[in-house]
Amino acid sequence: MPHRYPEGHLLYRNLARTYPLIIKAEGCWLYDSEGRSYLDGCGGAFVASLGHGVEDIVAWVAEQSRRVGYVSGVAFTNEAAEELALELSQLALGDLQHFFFLSSGSDAVEAAVKLARQYWVELGRSDKRLIVALAPGYHGNTLLALSLGAREHSKTCFQPWLLDVARLPAPSAYRCPCRGEREDCPRCTGSGLEELLQRLGPGNVAAFVGEPVGGSSTGAAVPRSEYWRTVREICDRHEVLWVADEVLVGAGRTGTWSALEPYRATPDFQVLGKGLSGGYAPLAAVAAPRRILDVLAAGSAAVLHAQTFVHSPAICAAGTAAIRYLRQHDLLARCREMGQRLHEKLNALRGCPPVGDIRGRGLLAGIEFVADVESRAPFPRDKRFAERFAAAAERAGLMVWPSTGHADGVNGDLALLAPPFVITEPELDEIVARLRLALEAVT
Repeated sequence: MPHRYPEGHLLYRNLARTYPLIIKAEGCWLYDSEGRSYLDGCGGAFVASLGHGVEDIVAWVAEQSRRVGYVSGVAFTNEAAEELALELSQLALGDLQHFFFLSSGSDAVEAAVKLARQYWVELGRSDKRLIVALAPGYHGNTLLALSLGAREHSKTCFQPWLLDVARLPAPSAYRCPCRGEREDCPRCTGSGLEELLQRLGPGNVAAFVGEPVGGSSTGAAVPRSEYWRTVREICDRHEVLWVADEVLVGAGRTGTWSALEPYRATPDFQVLGKGLSGGYAPLAAVAAPRRILDVLAAGSAAVLHAQTFVHSPAICAAGTAAIRYLRQHDLLARCREMGQRLHEKLNALRGCPPVGDIRGRGLLAGIEFVADVESRAPFPRDKRFAERFAAAAERAGLMVWPSTGHADGVNGDLALLAPPFVITEPELDEIVARLRLALEAVT
């Protein structure tokens, strides 16, 4: 039976696509029911960071489920949640020592922003209600998270239900008018946040939200070394809480546990997800400091965000198992090493039309495709280049993540790579070879 709508009973994400049925996964490879294999070059949705089929993690989660599968976080705590919080505290940025566990990145982003608003309200400063977010940017698909994002094509249908959010141009040297060359560029340095807050009135702004390294919305754009320290200083000066969305880029993906470590800057809230469990359970987390939580404890004494699977034992066990496996096998160092080799090998594609730019850090890479390399003009959206490229890569046995709209809100084509940290050098060579085949098929 074809796996497509309406042949079966599953409601597929794409109602016009026929889906391969994956029946096995191991390491960096996926295998379908027709005998085809796929090199998982993007970890599914940037999730499978530790590789597929890791028996140690599976056994840990199974054992936890046998002992306690679920208890309500309203009434009880549990060993798995306490252990995961302790593990994360040893990896934490600065004073972010307390953790709230949920089952999706979108939900965790919502929780972090709601905590920021609750903090100001409990301090008696309810005028601080506005949110600033980067554009392009992506923060999830629940309604508040969707409001924060700047992918207009994903928001059009739901616009009447969304909040207005103030926008700051995201740091992207390739797409900045200065092309990353001006030392004092407000967009590239982060100093543009100052002007925006002055225009909005800092007393009205509750939070600033941004991805420390660009995710799918900017194609792994890496800000300058001073960017997040500048943001931290501006937020401190104007009493704005900074929410770092590391759902995609955290948990080791960029070669450090937090993508912010090289910037030596600590946010007020950090959000983790995707690779936090290595894909072995739907897990996300909000990290918060006592300086904020003490205000809530002295007021309502509650976190005003509810979700059925908060602190659920099975998903927390997956997080603990993933972190311990990461440490035992020194996979952060491996991610840095193999990330450097990935980017060196991808350099062979520079100059191949229509590759305009290749960027990223660690085992995260974005390839931007343009109609004209010199002017950096994007393809018209009706060409659907990113989608056609991803389909060609799949035919070549390589999974990549396509993304669109970053150039001007409508046009722009990207392919992103985020392979598991256990990838080998021959597999990196396979990625580049199959990228070449996909380029030849669509150009």
